[in-house]
Amino acid sequence: MTGRQALFLATLGSALLMAGAYAFQHIGGMAPCKMCIWQRYPHVIAIAIGAIALASGARWLALFGAAAAATTSAIGFYHAGVEQNWWEGPSTCSSGAIDNISADALLDQILSAPLVRCDEIPWEMFGISMAGWNGLVSLVLVGLWLTAFRRT
Repeated sequence: MTGRQALFLATLGSALLMAGAYAFQHIGGMAPCKMCIWQRYPHVIAIAIGAIALASGARWLALFGAAAAATTSAIGFYHAGVEQNWWEGPSTCSSGAIDNISADALLDQILSAPLVRCDEIPWEMFGISMAGWNGLVSLVLVGLWLTAFRRT
């Protein structure tokens, strides 16, 4: 595998994980918790880094891509530990959009919004939650980013 192929696969991996997260949210109706959102930010950064690195050929950017993938992996494993009750997570673990609305409408929105808990597993495959899968797959992406750096 060439460095450019590894760079493309690492970028594509983050893009596919983001697409999956949005599909679960918007098609599957699973609202993300606070830590789910935290896991998305590094993927967005990795996608941007990958696009810039592919366009410019700057191999050193792959190190930043590896750092972004390692960050989301760490958050994913931390979140999986919270889901398994191995340790406590954040005390405020809910999400929801707040628009520019009146106080009464805002109160109604708050009272009707579903509470999305970080310590509950909404979906799993082979006994591994989405957060756990993000941690595992993102570790593979770290390897691809490092391969891209070494071979570019």
